[in-house]
Amino acid sequence: MNNKEVLAKRLNVKESQIISVLDLLKNGATIPFIARYRKEATGSLDEEQIRVIEKEYTYLENLSKRKDDVIRLIDEKGLLTEELKESILKCEKLTDIEDLYRPFKEKKKTKASEAIKMGLEPLAKMMMSYPMKGDINSLASNFNMSVSDAVSGAKYIISEWVSDNAYYRGYIKKNILNKGYIKSKLKKNQIDEKKVYEMYYDLEEKIKYAKHYRVLAMNRGEKEGILQVSLDYNKDEIIEFLENKIIKNQDSFVVPYIKEAILDSLKRLILPSIEREIRAILTSEAEEKAIETFKDNLENLLMTKPIKGKVVLGFDPAFRTGCKLAVLNPFGDVLAIETIYPHEPKNEVEKSTKILKDLINKYHVEIIAIGNGTASRESEAFVAKAISGSNVLYNLVSEAGASVYSASPLAISEFPDLTVEKRSAISIGRRIQDPLSELVKIDPQSIGVGEYQHDVNQKELKNALAFTTSKIVNEIGVNINTASSSILSYISGLTKKTIDGILNYRKKSPFKNREELKSISGMSPKIYEQAIGFLRITDGTCAFDKTRIHPESYSLTENLLKEVNLEAKDIGSEKFNQVLDKVNKEELAKKLNSDIYTIEDIILELEHPGIDYRDKLDDVVLKSDILTIDDLKVGLKLVGTVRNVTSFGAFVDIGLHNDGLVHISKMSKEFVSNPNLIVHVGDIVNCYVIDIDKEKEKVSLSFIEE
Repeated sequence: MNNKEVLAKRLNVKESQIISVLDLLKNGATIPFIARYRKEATGSLDEEQIRVIEKEYTYLENLSKRKDDVIRLIDEKGLLTEELKESILKCEKLTDIEDLYRPFKEKKKTKASEAIKMGLEPLAKMMMSYPMKGDINSLASNFNMSVSDAVSGAKYIISEWVSDNAYYRGYIKKNILNKGYIKSKLKKNQIDEKKVYEMYYDLEEKIKYAKHYRVLAMNRGEKEGILQVSLDYNKDEIIEFLENKIIKNQDSFVVPYIKEAILDSLKRLILPSIEREIRAILTSEAEEKAIETFKDNLENLLMTKPIKGKVVLGFDPAFRTGCKLAVLNPFGDVLAIETIYPHEPKNEVEKSTKILKDLINKYHVEIIAIGNGTASRESEAFVAKAISGSNVLYNLVSEAGASVYSASPLAISEFPDLTVEKRSAISIGRRIQDPLSELVKIDPQSIGVGEYQHDVNQKELKNALAFTTSKIVNEIGVNINTASSSILSYISGLTKKTIDGILNYRKKSPFKNREELKSISGMSPKIYEQAIGFLRITDGTCAFDKTRIHPESYSLTENLLKEVNLEAKDIGSEKFNQVLDKVNKEELAKKLNSDIYTIEDIILELEHPGIDYRDKLDDVVLKSDILTIDDLKVGLKLVGTVRNVTSFGAFVDIGLHNDGLVHISKMSKEFVSNPNLIVHVGDIVNCYVIDIDKEKEKVSLSFIEE
């Protein structure tokens, strides 16, 4: 079975789908392009499925290459048998191949290799034959050294033979994985001042059921020198297994020495490496799940519904340095910048209130976006009082990553004359107007919607988040005449050169049609093919340019309209859509010699040209007054916004200084295996107060009315 067949079976898709995806990728197609415009070839696989195919196939190819290399290397030594070759070919993991190759590997200087140099391998072989006659003195007396030294050297050789046995290693690893425990305890003489790791001071969890977030927490505590982490398992059971397999004659006088060699092999060679391997497996699986959680959260954050057509005031809270205000028109352009000092140490409340009200009245501000960092709740109280009696509403906005953006070369180029804090106020305001366009300016790792993000493989995290951002940007598409360089950088196929070309071209005049993009510097036919479907022109000369219909399908679209007696100029009208709703898509696909996927996508775009899928989502919760912990009581029903989702629950902003926690056990009356199956970042939810801890300012919530 070749790798494509193996992958098709593993992923439960057709081999032809695997072949199509790999061929398209090989020929330079991007994942968003394949998912959107090559459905007929892939059977409508989505971006996630295509990414898995690419990743898994690469692993299988590397696996095959390593198998070939190991078989060749062993064969060159003249030690390859058909049985060994078959075992290598059946391996599904790289670690299994390495276990089989271990006995044939050129080793560095070891106790066993030194003993072999001293000519003690024959003694080791004689001991492993379990002689019945004589004694250890007679057996080990002819090696030009003391019997004690000779036996010690022979035992080192036997220890290494035991360690190199792939079958033994496989059993031990499986035994520990299935029956063992991972344990953590407070390291001797260590002080955990803030009791961050209190629940891990004496924790024991079965390895095969270990929660991934606990594994990452243990790893972090161990790295910080606060926790001691170990694996606990039944060593006696493992010793008994090895002795039963290795010792062929219990009556031989060498048995005590063989047992010592087995114990030495376990303690010095096998168990340390297998423990490292199991810890690595646990960490790898934990990182994978944590990255998946981060990806899900980022995707939902990027898909937050924008607030369109509103004048917004971005409010970056602070104490000593003052609160920075930025008024933005509905397109995100800066109308005014101010600094006020309503808090300690200046306490210029009256003056600050006047400045805020003047800005609201002069620019007809409708919404205030308040950053949720330092001094946010104090600023919320100030704003709520200042706008009391008006129609102005406000919202607390996550400012994670705003400082990163504000100090970046991009922010400096956008606002060279402004301070970092003032740029931050602009970013906060824009995050409520169009979250996606603003958040793409920030390294996804700095957005902070996940768990243990600094404890996972940073390269894997970066790649996963970049993929997610690219998926969302291409799914929504961009207006080529207004899109920033940041958002264009995620568009399928575009390079820095073509992005610079686009920005320079539109400085002179806006794009009137997609054809004009072909003249951009660096815009090769391949780049144009991959990118153009995701670039829209809302008021151009071609009606199809405002849709996600690819220019390669324009001729097909025209024929489709002729077939149903419609004209492009009527796209989006009620009558136009009524006709399309009644079309038999399968018959139309046959008549036009097309595939059903393309026909369905064309009709969807014709009915909803330039649709923004975020518009279908829940509206952002806006407020006019504040809530304090003293206002709460058990059983109170609240409306909140999900700010973060972790493996153990969801954090919901209900308007307090700290977000309330809905534990996974309080999400549904049914068992919940993954909180992301219930809620996502950005969701507007109804919840109920079930516990209030005023001292710690913590509130426990439930989605279940009790």
